[in-house]
Amino acid sequence: MTQDEYDLIVLGGGPVGENVADRAVQGGLSAIIVESELVGGECSYWACMPSKALLRSAQALRAAQHVGGAAEAVSGPLDVRAVLARRNSFTSDWSDDGQVAWLQSAGIDLVRGHGRLSGEREVTVTDADGTTRVLTARHAVAVSTGTDAAIAPIPGLADARPWTSRDATSAQEIPESLAIIGGGVVGVEMATAYAGLGAAVTLIARGELLTGMEPFAGERVAAGLRDLGVDVRTGVSTTKVSRGADGVTIVVGDGEEIHAAEVLAATGRTPRSADIGLETVGLEPGRYIATDDTLRVPGSDWLYAVGDINGRVLLTHEGKYQARAAGDVIAARANGEDVDDAAWGRHVATADHAAVPQVVFGEPEVASVGLTAKAAEDAGHSIRVVDYDLGGVAGASLREDGYSGQARMVVDTDRDVILGVTFVGPDLADLLHAATVAIVGEVPISRLWHAVPSYPTVSEIWLRLLETYGRESA
Repeated sequence: MTQDEYDLIVLGGGPVGENVADRAVQGGLSAIIVESELVGGECSYWACMPSKALLRSAQALRAAQHVGGAAEAVSGPLDVRAVLARRNSFTSDWSDDGQVAWLQSAGIDLVRGHGRLSGEREVTVTDADGTTRVLTARHAVAVSTGTDAAIAPIPGLADARPWTSRDATSAQEIPESLAIIGGGVVGVEMATAYAGLGAAVTLIARGELLTGMEPFAGERVAAGLRDLGVDVRTGVSTTKVSRGADGVTIVVGDGEEIHAAEVLAATGRTPRSADIGLETVGLEPGRYIATDDTLRVPGSDWLYAVGDINGRVLLTHEGKYQARAAGDVIAARANGEDVDDAAWGRHVATADHAAVPQVVFGEPEVASVGLTAKAAEDAGHSIRVVDYDLGGVAGASLREDGYSGQARMVVDTDRDVILGVTFVGPDLADLLHAATVAIVGEVPISRLWHAVPSYPTVSEIWLRLLETYGRESA
């Protein structure tokens, strides 16, 4: 047994853990990451990067098919082998050599193995051959272990060997047919991807698609998926799943049987906290770890939970945002410096509460930030909702023939600032950051009139939203 001491120990070497360690090292601390799988984590190998690589080729083909002149030049089907090879390149064929090299260049140490809290400021790491190594932290331990795919308690589902998001994003062969249980982001994106790759896809959701977003987002995505040939079943419960020699049978609420070669369980996430020693520090294993806005666990002066594991916002970019705040505040506290923990300060994750941007790369894309109209009303805001047809924007009509989309702006009429924005339509994800800046900066509507959008671009939607709001306010 060997023992080592660092200023900071990070459990989990995904993008969140990497950023916590990097910010702490930049603040003058020593740091080590404990990782049991691949450095770079879920996002690099089984989520953000491979999923978007699977989606992009078919998206580009569809875009060309919707522009006169380009459409006539496009012939032949999608090259599925080439798509999968391109996807593999984005995961470096599931090798983390490049990520490990980055850690070394950043001055961050790495130990491979399963890490468990074993006492105050102490982590015990067990490697594959059972050898243990005890690490002690002078100042902090940051838990950044993320989440796993959850398998809903549907009779027979677990025994039917369902795909999870990892299987869907790393598959080397496309099944003839795929049934997807779940209408959230994973379900929508994988339905879009696999339909584009030639599979016959059935999407089964208990409620509507993309609940939690503006209702029109799920409605437009359901219509778009149907246009791709996806059999979208909303408001339908799954009562039983079984696997036989010819594939999987899914029984839905009315007793109908749906047959597919594979079934994907896209039914949420569960915290990866069951076996990381939480009980040794008075916390309950298997649960999300609650934190304050500096990402520190209440009642502790040394334990932090950063990224998906705290359950605040399960998005990679928000986890990295939290990581920057956490790494900086760990260094500040260790160095005896002032802590800037007021709202929107350097050491807090204020945006988690009211300004979370998210893009769903479905058919069509959905880009949203801030509060929906319902969430704003539920929070007690006096609001005005402004909707606009994106197809009426010149830049959109130039981008794609027959462009169809919708924009919504939710305005706080008491303060004259934007609370939320949602865009739905083809190829509009890059519109979102302007909305995020407006919300985070609490830019008054009167000042936004001076942010002139270039013509003819899709960004002209901002002018149209403001004009509509002005007319409604008159």
